[in-house]
Amino acid sequence: CLTPPRIQADDDLKSMFVGTVMRKIKSRTWKKQRYFRLQEDCMTIWYKSKKAGNTHSTFSVGDVEAVREGHQSEVLLSIADEFPPDRCFTLVFRGRRGNLDLVADSSGEAQSWIKGIRKLIDNLEHMGQREKLDQWICDWFKKADKNRDGQMNFKEVQDLLKMMNVDMNEHHALRLFTTADKSQSGTLEDDEFVLFYKMLTQREDVLRVFQEYSGDGQKLTLQDLKDFLREEQLREDGVQQYALKLIERYEPSDTARMLQVMTFDGFLMYLTSPEGSIFNPTMVELYQDMTQPLCHYFISSSHNTYLLEDQIRGHSSVEGYIRALKRGCRCVEVDCWDGPNEEPIVYHGHTFTSKIFFKDVVTVLGNYAFKASQYPVILSIENHCSVEQQKVMAQHLTQILGDKLLKTPLHGKFPIGLPSPEDLKGKILLKGKKIGGLEDSMNGVVDDSLMGEVSDEEETAEFNDDHHRNDSIRHRVKQSLSKELSDCVVYCKSVHFSSFKHSQIHSKFYEISSFTESKARKHIREAGAEFVLHNARQLSRVYPSGLRTDSSNFNPQDMWNAGCQIVALNFQTAGVEMDLNDGLFSQNGHCGYVLKPAFMRNIDERFDPENPQNGGYKPLSLSIQVISGQQLPKVNIKEGSIIDPLVRVEIHGVPLDQAKQETRYIDNNGFNPVWYDTLQFTIHIPELALVRFVVEDYDKTSKNDFVGQFTLPFTCIQPGYRHIHLLSKDGTSIPPSSLFVHCQGP
Repeated sequence: CLTPPRIQADDDLKSMFVGTVMRKIKSRTWKKQRYFRLQEDCMTIWYKSKKAGNTHSTFSVGDVEAVREGHQSEVLLSIADEFPPDRCFTLVFRGRRGNLDLVADSSGEAQSWIKGIRKLIDNLEHMGQREKLDQWICDWFKKADKNRDGQMNFKEVQDLLKMMNVDMNEHHALRLFTTADKSQSGTLEDDEFVLFYKMLTQREDVLRVFQEYSGDGQKLTLQDLKDFLREEQLREDGVQQYALKLIERYEPSDTARMLQVMTFDGFLMYLTSPEGSIFNPTMVELYQDMTQPLCHYFISSSHNTYLLEDQIRGHSSVEGYIRALKRGCRCVEVDCWDGPNEEPIVYHGHTFTSKIFFKDVVTVLGNYAFKASQYPVILSIENHCSVEQQKVMAQHLTQILGDKLLKTPLHGKFPIGLPSPEDLKGKILLKGKKIGGLEDSMNGVVDDSLMGEVSDEEETAEFNDDHHRNDSIRHRVKQSLSKELSDCVVYCKSVHFSSFKHSQIHSKFYEISSFTESKARKHIREAGAEFVLHNARQLSRVYPSGLRTDSSNFNPQDMWNAGCQIVALNFQTAGVEMDLNDGLFSQNGHCGYVLKPAFMRNIDERFDPENPQNGGYKPLSLSIQVISGQQLPKVNIKEGSIIDPLVRVEIHGVPLDQAKQETRYIDNNGFNPVWYDTLQFTIHIPELALVRFVVEDYDKTSKNDFVGQFTLPFTCIQPGYRHIHLLSKDGTSIPPSSLFVHCQGP
């Protein structure tokens, strides 16, 4: 309903409005015909089976992240011999939802849908805030207009309020309805419904702030706006230019813009925009120094990247790699085993997880490594292959990745330290065992007689750790290594960790040790400052315990507190741990690298995460007034159930800073709850702190239900009146759900 006319007149969309029968493919044997059609709103795609009476399904174009043409998914590759690529395409959804694989009857029909959906996605991405708001209003109208007559009677409006999470008494609802029904027809038509929605969403909380600064209660003069920006938003530099920019960008009234004033509508638009967000927009961009050695950064890292579910029976898939890389992950993992016909395979060894070919993983890595970020990707190899198949692995890496694979030190000379992410842009680094050292391979010392014995640490270490050092499995497994695969390892040679003392004397900067979560925790407890120092010199990787067969995650914050760079999480598992990971890496251009604080990079400082106060740091206070919530999503689909929301603010950081506080809960209002509750925190090490806002549905008899969350680094918080745009359990946005807060402190 709000799509530009140029789009509605488009030939591809015209054929999508008419509808097309296509095959939905789930496997080689599951191929069923479905009728697909684009709804008039240009936002919803509707489909059902050809059989009469079957229920239909819908999805929103806004949920589609990308359209892939041809045989670009495992499912479509498995039927490649049956259907030509020009008739096949894949819809990839945001979050952790599975792909939709489709085959059209002709390449023309496939092209219409491919091009059409891409145009609609593009149109959505370029929509302004105002248009988005109108689109939501339009969507609600469609959902509520049950009899499709383009009008809404009072009964339909009451049902709509329930759908929208509003518990409003009949008297109040009727009053709004009658006020909006300008034509006095007893129903609401388009414009009247828009008016009804705007009265319903009237922001008294924002109006209160507006009127505090407005001389006449109608507008903010340039001076009023500057006062607000200085006193509340703590803007110091270039306030005049900034105020003019905000009026130019967010004020909808031409007259007001000409007079350089801001109306309430403009003020609200500013506060709900990225500039009014709690996350400082300058820190969303790439803003850090990227020329420090690799070990001076936290690196977004994934564990068992090939799994989409749990570790016992889960489905292995190259989609796991695509999803992780597109989220900015910069270290992915492969478990390689001997496969049939001399082709190495990837799966979780000795379990029932399905298997994929190593060469397919490498191909995906070549295609997707640098889509989200130009900075280097580390491929962490857990190698269980025979020497013969290791040679095949080396061949695939070299042939498929070509120049992207780093095979020799940069500039061909022996390095004295690790290169920087900037130096390594566009490069893929292999992490694995290596015969001899970097010096030997540079001097050409490594000959075939050196081929062979390296101990296979990780699997046995993981096993030992979790089975309390059972003596029968303590022996190190000796494994032969092929020279070809060894030569692919340059800056990330996997070595066994003995002790911090041993490392300090003997370790080389290009060596990297892996620790299970329990081992890492023990080191942090017993020698935190030593661990931080170790991580200022070389890389460490921490991975989940082998006992986490459900692919659950450990808290990554404990490991970042000790300066561990590669903290590998199961990206496929949603929860607080992945929220923290997403929160830390949402800064610095989502590039997957975050510079560690100076006190963790400096070899002369002795920072101990367990006793940070010894470093003479000055604590900061953070005060957050949680004012209100807007259009929080429903948790229970049950008819008529409305949430009782509360907000919890959590501080994740060094142990001394860990804290959480919550507001009271509001009865039966998920639409526009108001709290005005203030939560206070003291933060000793702000550089390591993350702040997580969680909304829950209060339940006095059982565990509260999760509604939405948003996590960001403490250092990225903008002070003043701010909106927080909430994310779902999967980390995807759920507009227009938000919180309105006032922050003081950072």
